[in-house]
Amino acid sequence: MSTTIKPRSGTAFTMKAGEKLKVIDPEGEQVADLFCFNLHDTDESLSGGRSLDYNESVRFKKGGVLYSNLSNPMFEIIEDKVEDHDFLLTPCSVDTFKHFYPNEEVVPGCYGNLVNAFDKYNIPPHKVSTTFNIFMNVKIDEAGAISVLPPTSKAGDYIVFEAKMDMIVGLTACSAGQSNNFSYKPIQYEILSGN
Repeated sequence: MSTTIKPRSGTAFTMKAGEKLKVIDPEGEQVADLFCFNLHDTDESLSGGRSLDYNESVRFKKGGVLYSNLSNPMFEIIEDKVEDHDFLLTPCSVDTFKHFYPNEEVVPGCYGNLVNAFDKYNIPPHKVSTTFNIFMNVKIDEAGAISVLPPTSKAGDYIVFEAKMDMIVGLTACSAGQSNNFSYKPIQYEILSGN
């Protein structure tokens, strides 16, 4: 049975090695930010830099591996209905909203929601870094300019990760307007057995 993350909010939970995490976009065009820590040593966490380096690509899809700052595999993508995700941009925050949306309501954003969710595991804010932005549609042109476009995910699309170590996992329903085509919707997830 799936758990629903309400729009513009987040949660954290633990997973064991071999379990699978299915992240679902129930309504379409909604980004989910993912960050994780080694359950037994929170100095080890998800690394965008290591993951981009070892995958030799900015594109992540089935077969892609998300690595830690210590170069250990954390998640492998084993199923992917969208194949359009981002690992370049940091999670939206209060400062993001002040910078990009100065005339809109300032909300905690994915960074604030992850910080709040990880607090129950005594993880300090400074340990939350660049997230794997599920379903986020980021394009880079020939001049190197970055554009954030509406997600290509449709209602019911999903991605499945296999945990490669015991982890504390944070997951959000993204709060940034441009990332979600200016419509804030829920995200759902399921933790599946390793069988």
